[in-house]
Amino acid sequence: MTINDLNTILPLVVLAGWSVVVLLADLWIPKDRKGWTAALSAVGLVVVLGLTLARGGTVQKAFFGTVLVDGFALYLDIIFLVGGLAGIALAYDYLKRMELERGEYYPLLLIAISGMMLMTYANDLIIVFLALELLSLPLYIMAGFARFNLQSEEAALKYFLLGSFASGLVLYGVALLFGASGHTDLPGLVNTMRAGTGNQALFLFGAALLLVGFSFKTGIVPFHMWMPDVYQGAPSPATAFMSVGAKAAGFAALMRVFVTVFPSLSDDLTPILWALAAITMVVGNVLAISQKNIKRLLAYSSIAQSGYLLMAFVPYANAEVSSDSIAAMLFYLLAYTLTTFGAWAVIIQMEQQERRGLEVADYAGLGKRHPWLGLAMTIFMLSFTGVPLTLGFWGKFYLFSTAVEGGFVGLALIGLLTSVVSAFYYLRVVVVMYMQPGDPPVKQNRWVNLTALLAAAVVVGLAFIPGSVLDLALQAVLQLQ
Repeated sequence: MTINDLNTILPLVVLAGWSVVVLLADLWIPKDRKGWTAALSAVGLVVVLGLTLARGGTVQKAFFGTVLVDGFALYLDIIFLVGGLAGIALAYDYLKRMELERGEYYPLLLIAISGMMLMTYANDLIIVFLALELLSLPLYIMAGFARFNLQSEEAALKYFLLGSFASGLVLYGVALLFGASGHTDLPGLVNTMRAGTGNQALFLFGAALLLVGFSFKTGIVPFHMWMPDVYQGAPSPATAFMSVGAKAAGFAALMRVFVTVFPSLSDDLTPILWALAAITMVVGNVLAISQKNIKRLLAYSSIAQSGYLLMAFVPYANAEVSSDSIAAMLFYLLAYTLTTFGAWAVIIQMEQQERRGLEVADYAGLGKRHPWLGLAMTIFMLSFTGVPLTLGFWGKFYLFSTAVEGGFVGLALIGLLTSVVSAFYYLRVVVVMYMQPGDPPVKQNRWVNLTALLAAAVVVGLAFIPGSVLDLALQAVLQLQ
């Protein structure tokens, strides 16, 4: 390890170090002043975001090539860091209001983001596994942060058990790939694949295990079983953060590993990816229809979103459409992040003690009593559906377009039809807010309000310049390849 190595991953080093500083500083912060812990965490994220932006899209390697910092990492790191700031804004008032205010929540969040950033840097399967564990362990604890609530304890236990199983599959896949090639670094695996000197059967089996492990993290059917219960049981700010961070990190690993190493296995993997994408879109949207709890509804919605993202990944080995399809995935991840944090900001303001205020029926009258929150929630529901003048519309447009260009018209048609189905349960929330009488008790907080309104403004604003956002995503993909 040299100074140059540390300089290459300086944002990650600063963030990991700052998480330890915040954890130690919290020991001297009084129980009724945990806002200082949140503020220190936010300052750290802002500094790391500045360091990340200052680096730009330069390509650098470190630690004997096991770490690669490029435009792909930059794009996703910005999503993680901005998501971390939103996560802090959502958590502070909620934790205090629900009598869960303990300072260790914020260092856990910082450590999880460190794991997500390391995932984007990974140029070796060992680093992928370490990053996966670094981001997962804090999320298990955050899911059970309401430790005196049985639903939260159950959520943490389910998440831990199934997450550990997924990590084991990833590690087993890494072992098989090492046995097939003698390498764990991605360039070494690529060279072995191109030379045809490795064991092709082990390569395929190892790739399949990695796909299953990443599918657990991203909520792809049939590896989605943990999501509804964990989303419902975990504290809402933790749910909001994991719904974005864990999914984006899982797809980052999927893109980094499969686009780099396994294009030659596309003939074998494409039918599997096609089936997983189709069944995920169908199951997520169909099961969401019957949900009355808003957290479970968004859980199944998140599963469906994974299917849409995976749909664009199906033609990843087709050189003519690969760049566009991965760029579409990155574009949609941004739209999903903004929309998800905004929707959870509204949910957090509606939630009350003992988990009241979480039924869809509880949103009756929100549009009339609190017009700005109602408008923001309407924008998020329309964006999830893919209605024009929202960023979600362009995200789905690009996803469907790349699937069609790759020759998967049937898959794009399934995506389109399931999007129509999703309009039923998304717009049901809007109908309840505006068409049914009620006086919902909203717990107003300026930071949560700011998160919701800013997210709504960006979701609409960026919808008028989608080409510029897609160009940024495309630049990141070109460096990935």
